[in-house]
Amino acid sequence: MFGKKITPDGVASPDLKPSAVARSASASGLPAPLNPATLDADARDAAQALAREGDSANTRQSYQSAMRYWLGWYRLRYGQALVAPLPAAVIVQFVVDHALHQGKRGLKTEMPEALDAALVAQGRKARPGPPALATLLHRLSVIAKLHTSRDLPNPCAEPAVRELLAKTRRAYAKRGVRTAKKDALTREPLRALLATCDDSLRGKRDRALLLFAWASGGRRRSEVVRATCENVRRAGPGHYVYTLSWSKTNQQGADLPENEKPVTGAAAAALTDWLTSAGITSGAIFRRVRRGGHVGEPLSEAAVRDIVRERCALAGLEGDFSAHSLRAGFVTEAALQQVPLAETMTMTGHTSVATVIGYFRRADMQRSRAADLMGADEETDKTGDSPGEPA
Repeated sequence: MFGKKITPDGVASPDLKPSAVARSASASGLPAPLNPATLDADARDAAQALAREGDSANTRQSYQSAMRYWLGWYRLRYGQALVAPLPAAVIVQFVVDHALHQGKRGLKTEMPEALDAALVAQGRKARPGPPALATLLHRLSVIAKLHTSRDLPNPCAEPAVRELLAKTRRAYAKRGVRTAKKDALTREPLRALLATCDDSLRGKRDRALLLFAWASGGRRRSEVVRATCENVRRAGPGHYVYTLSWSKTNQQGADLPENEKPVTGAAAAALTDWLTSAGITSGAIFRRVRRGGHVGEPLSEAAVRDIVRERCALAGLEGDFSAHSLRAGFVTEAALQQVPLAETMTMTGHTSVATVIGYFRRADMQRSRAADLMGADEETDKTGDSPGEPA
């Protein structure tokens, strides 16, 4: 007996033998019918290509780096190549090899020193010692994704592993370990950076880039390098509009009103100066400036980060700064100037109120009357007693 096929009008009718269908397809020049229960190699490769294209370059690089580390650690730890699916015991071993726990002589991991040194020698890690908790959790999420993407049992979802990870986070939190955040480039520190930008072509580019990224809502570096003459249009004297058709929070490219990001004032003036001086009329806006003042290829995301760090160093700013400092600085400055939360989120593109409200609460604490109930005009002597009172 054969199955029933469904006709366009929804009526079931007897199906043909597979051999008969194959002969019919061959006679008509059509490809052989596919097996609906499996995916052929070409389709699998195409699906993987689409998935890679949909990921950002940073995501792919971080995934590849984590997998290289897993392969190296597993080879050294178990003396064989990594083959999925992994048992939960391997995940637990990975955690205790990399997470600090209390030992008789203080904090330690179970990673043998020789194995750690070998990973450094192989280039799997930059330096000896345990990674940050965020790095450990990222590597675990990558190995979990490897399993789920192949429809394999996910060892990271095992109850014992999940409980261990939850308690590891608590242990780190009790020690006062917090996720490191980049320092914010608010208005005054940003002005210090701009002061380092001279009237050379590179200086004009950096001034335009810093102001563009900051003033248009704290653009991510991936969004800065995607700015082109085609999606950044003049909207009047001293005014541009950046149409952000794709971003981290709009990965489907939905046509939304908040995709339009204004670039005005000093940012617009610096952008006009750079475009005119560089002679850029199409394509990427922010590009390399080679020796002799020659404008080259578009900047990479890493170049944007390096420009921010270089300008911070020239300005003599102390702290941990990166390209994200521009975004953090914009949100922090908006909070300090009491810009409405909704207006700020429209500019930045944040979809999580909880993320943005943290900046606003920190700004509120800086203005809080409760932080100085004694009053700024109440002076005390070195002993803490009010002037004129006996000790």
